[in-house]
Amino acid sequence: MKKPPYRIVFICLGNICRSPLAEGVFRHLVREAGLEERFEIASAGTGGWHVGEPPDRRMIKTAAQHGVDLSKQRAQQFKASFIDQYDLILGMDRSNVENMLLIAGAGDELDADIQKVRLFRDFDPHPGNGEVPDPYYGGQKGFDEVYEMVLRTCKNLLSQLREAV
Repeated sequence: MKKPPYRIVFICLGNICRSPLAEGVFRHLVREAGLEERFEIASAGTGGWHVGEPPDRRMIKTAAQHGVDLSKQRAQQFKASFIDQYDLILGMDRSNVENMLLIAGAGDELDADIQKVRLFRDFDPHPGNGEVPDPYYGGQKGFDEVYEMVLRTCKNLLSQLREAV
C-alpha cells in the first residue's frame, strides 16, 4: 500500500518573500532527490494582503539565479484548518508562529496538533537567533542572505525528513 505524502507548509507574513522561497527551494531539492511523490509542499502568509499575487519580483529573481522557479506560485492566507491538513507547519519567525497559533485558536491547553507548528530555522544547522529576517524593505544583499539561510535549512530539513517519510 502506498504511503500518503508528507504534507509541509512554510509560513511568513505576506507569503511573497520568505515562505514562497522556502516552498520553492524545498520543492526543488525534493525534485532533485526524486522524492516528489513523498511530499506535498505549500506556503502561506498569516496576513491576507497579497492573496492571489505572485512572490515579490526581487525574490523571484534571487531564486531564479539559483535555478529555482517561483513564478507560478500565488500567495494564500494561513487558515486554522492548516493545523489538520499539514504534518509540519514552519513559521519563518516567532511572530508568524504566534499569529498562526492565534488564528488556529490555540489557548492555554495546546493539543498535540499544535506541536506541528515550529520555527523553520529549528532545522537550520546554524540557527542564529532562530528567525529568517524579512528582506522586503532591504536591498539585494538581504535577499541573497535569506536565500543562503533557506537553502541550508531546506537541505537539512530534507535530510531529516527523508528517512521518516
